[in-house]
Amino acid sequence: MTGRRAHPFMPNSAPAMKAALLAELGLDGIEPLFAQIPAAHRLAALPDLPPALSSEVELARHLNGLLARNRPAGEALSFLGGGIWQHHVPAVVDEIVGRAEFLTPVWGTPSSDFGRNQVWWEFTSQLGALLGLELVGLPVYSWGAAAGHAFRMAARLTGRRRVLIPAAMCPERLAVIRGYALSADPAMHLDLVPVPCDAAGRMDVTALAGLADGQTAAIYYENPAFLGGLEGGAAAIAAIARQCGAETIAGVDPLTLGVIAPPGDLGVDIAVGTIQTLGVHMNAGGGLGGFIASRDEPRYAAEYPTLLNSLTTTVKGELAFGLMLFHQCSYGSRELGKDWTGNSTYLWAVAAAAYMALLGPEGFRELGSLILARTAEAADALAAVPGLTVAQRRGLFREVHVDFAASGRTAAAVNGALLDRHGIFGGVPTGDTTALFAITECHTPEDIARLAAALTEVLA
Repeated sequence: MTGRRAHPFMPNSAPAMKAALLAELGLDGIEPLFAQIPAAHRLAALPDLPPALSSEVELARHLNGLLARNRPAGEALSFLGGGIWQHHVPAVVDEIVGRAEFLTPVWGTPSSDFGRNQVWWEFTSQLGALLGLELVGLPVYSWGAAAGHAFRMAARLTGRRRVLIPAAMCPERLAVIRGYALSADPAMHLDLVPVPCDAAGRMDVTALAGLADGQTAAIYYENPAFLGGLEGGAAAIAAIARQCGAETIAGVDPLTLGVIAPPGDLGVDIAVGTIQTLGVHMNAGGGLGGFIASRDEPRYAAEYPTLLNSLTTTVKGELAFGLMLFHQCSYGSRELGKDWTGNSTYLWAVAAAAYMALLGPEGFRELGSLILARTAEAADALAAVPGLTVAQRRGLFREVHVDFAASGRTAAAVNGALLDRHGIFGGVPTGDTTALFAITECHTPEDIARLAAALTEVLA
């Protein structure tokens, strides 16, 4: 606010209202409200801020000007991936997610449930059928958050603190997992041990067997791997985990489950993964979501930190949907819950339920097969570009890992030239000269040919 004027976009900023609030609290000023913040974390003086925008007209013009500087991936040819991907979202999914009974009361009191609990139950049921696992929690913030929770579940189940993970992982996902592995109590720290991987990101099973021991709480692998490889050693990984008394945790993209075996059939104890690929756009900062699933056994159910949805019969012919084991989550017991989950991505459960219902089993098979074929086509096309090498050309799902070292160019320089000269968003850099190109059902053979031609020109 400027002077004593109320801020037009901030409730309770009028001087009289502020005075009434302080009087109710028995305070003469606002300083006691911030006493718990250490002095080192507080500004000694306000920074040099731009003038306040005091009208809606000015605010709208300012925000629209900022938005106009963006180049949305959906308006260009984009091969970005590595953690959030451009998959087609059917119009009916957006229509259902935008309905008032879901959009506004998707979380709140039981009295605000206008079918929300039933949709959540449909989401967990459909995802459980895909995964081959019976118990599925409501979604958390991201794949990384789900993995972090699952690691702590395994630590509580086994009384151990060591988790074996792939050496090749999405950096953002790994950063989130490392946050979950830390604790203010040193005795609660989780020790993350990387396992060597091949060129497509798949775990070295021989190296894994040498690292697994009686201190291992869990072995975690991803399918598909970060670098695109489909994990063929999943059953062997689960066997190694069983031999040392550890839990097997699989990171899974549900879109693959029309063309590969579900984790429940491979001896996996806990599955985690993304739901962004199930009908959620590449929203900046808001398009993520992660799931946790397991076998429906009391020892697993007792360790869930997330909300669990259930179905029961009230009177003859009537069904009721609601939450179970509520006391285990941070909503029910705050800091005494199994883990802190915070408010989460429950609206995306509505999107995923609609998306999975639209695809059905045959749709998942068709989509998975199409992505496999397009990925192989892209790997072959990129391998033919002079100055570029492809680490792996077969057994890939959606991601192709390339290296520009032979051309003497960095990945950043190649991506800059692709965007400036051809209007193409290149792959996510994984090193100075390497990048990960994502190919989905949104890419046509002509798109792949255009990318190969553009790279040939840029690298010439």
